[in-house]
Amino acid sequence: MAANFAFLKSIPEYQLFSNACIEAENVLSTSAAMSAVGSRKAFELAVKWVYSADSTMVAPYKDNLQTLIHEESFRQAVNVSTWSKLSYIIKIGNIAVHTGKDISRNDAVLSLAILFEFIEWIDYCYGQTYQERKFDEKLIPQAADNADQAAKIKAALAAELNTLKESAGKIIDEKDREIARLIAELQQKSAQITAHKAEYINDRDRSFTPEDLSEYETRKKYIDIDLKLLGWQFSQGTRTDCVEEEMPVVGMPLESGSGAGFVDYVLWGKDGTPLAIIEAKRTLKDAKAGTHQAWLYVNCIEKMTGHRPIMFNTNGYDYFIWDDKTGPQRRVSGIFSRDDLQRLSHRRSSRKKLSWITIDDKITDRYYQKAAVRAVCDNIEKGHMRSLLVMATGTGKTRTAASLTDILSRGGYVTNTLFLADRTALVRQAKDAFKNLLPDMSLCNLLSNKEDKNARIVFSTYPTMMNAIDSARKEDGTP
Repeated sequence: MAANFAFLKSIPEYQLFSNACIEAENVLSTSAAMSAVGSRKAFELAVKWVYSADSTMVAPYKDNLQTLIHEESFRQAVNVSTWSKLSYIIKIGNIAVHTGKDISRNDAVLSLAILFEFIEWIDYCYGQTYQERKFDEKLIPQAADNADQAAKIKAALAAELNTLKESAGKIIDEKDREIARLIAELQQKSAQITAHKAEYINDRDRSFTPEDLSEYETRKKYIDIDLKLLGWQFSQGTRTDCVEEEMPVVGMPLESGSGAGFVDYVLWGKDGTPLAIIEAKRTLKDAKAGTHQAWLYVNCIEKMTGHRPIMFNTNGYDYFIWDDKTGPQRRVSGIFSRDDLQRLSHRRSSRKKLSWITIDDKITDRYYQKAAVRAVCDNIEKGHMRSLLVMATGTGKTRTAASLTDILSRGGYVTNTLFLADRTALVRQAKDAFKNLLPDMSLCNLLSNKEDKNARIVFSTYPTMMNAIDSARKEDGTP
C-alpha cells in the first residue's frame, strides 16, 4: 500500500523536498519525535523550493523559517487556511528538539498532515500533473513494514538535531552541495515555473480543499502546543498554577439551557486566582465568534471566585485578548505566560487615573508639551492602545516622551519602555536626556549593551531591535 508522500517519487521537480517528506512519514512508527523533526526539515526545504521556484516571492531580511513563512508575498500566495496551520510544524519540531517534552503520535501525525496539505498546495500551484489527494493516517507505514529503513532515518535525523540547536532555527545547511545545486536549478527555471502557475490555478478542473478542524481538535492541537511552549502545566481540579480544561460553571443564561456551562480553558495563577480563560472556535471560524460566550463565562467565574479573569478568543491561529475592566478587545500574537498575566492582573488594582497625576515641570514645562502628554493620557484611559504625536524640530519630542514614560510608570500603566530612533546618534542623545530627566530609572542602550535585561527603559535603532528579538528567542523558538 502506497504511503501518503509516495507520489512525490515520480515528480522530479520536487526532488529538493520529496525524500525529506517520505522520511518524516516512514520514521513515525519508530519515533514520533523524530517524525516531528523530519516534518520540520521537509517543510523548510519545501518553503525554500517555493522561494527559489516562484519569482513573485520576495526574500525577507532574514531567511529563518518563521521569517520566511511570515513574509507578505508568501503569506498572500498560500491559501489562508493552509498558511494559518504552518507554524504548528515549526512549533512541534522545536518542542521535539529543545524541550525534552514528549511528542505523542497524534501530535506527529498532525504535523505530517499539515506538511501534506502544504505539499498539496505546492502541487496545485506548480504541478503539471496535479490531482487532489487527501492525507490518510492509515497509509502511514508501520514499523514491521520498514524497520531497517526507519532506524536509518531515525539515526540520520538524530544527527541533525545539534545542527538545529546551533543554527538559530535553521536545520538546512545551504552549503550542502546537492541542496545548493537543486536550488540553483530551480532559480534558473523560476520564470517558466511562475508563468505556468497562473495558468494552473485558473484551471477550473483543479481544486484544492484545505482540511477543517473541529473546535475540539483545534483546542487539543494548536492551543495546547502554544500553552506548553509557554510553560503552562495541565491539571484538573488543583486550580493553582495550572491550566484546567472544560471547567464547569453555573449562572449562564437560562434561556440557553440549564444555566450550566463548560469553559474551554481556565488559566490559574500561583495564588489560585483565575487569571484568564480561553474560548476556542474551529479553525475556519472567526476567532472573535466566541467573544460573547467568553464574556458570559467570566461573569460566572467572577461570581464564583470574586476575581474577573481576562478573556482570550482564538481559532488556533488568530488570538484576541479582552480585559473589559481596562479597555476594548484587541489582536495579540498568542496566549500570555503566567508571569505576564499575573502582571496584568496586578496592574488592575495598582492603576491610578492618569488625570490625577501631576506632570513634572522639571521634565516638561511648555504648555504644548503638557497638552500633548494629557492628550495621550486621555486617549489611553479611553482604551486606545496607540497614539501619534506630530511635533516639529526643537519642540521637545524627547522631553515629551520622557514625561509620558514618567506618568505612565507612576500610574501603573507600564513597567518597561522601548525608545526607537532611526539613527545611532539620536539613540545616544535620547538615552543621555532620559538619564538626566528620569535619574531613578534604569536605562540600556542596546547598541552598546545587549546584556542589561533588567533595564526599565531600552534605547535602540529599528534594525538593532529586530535583530535582538530574533537572537533572544528561547531555545524552543518562542519569544
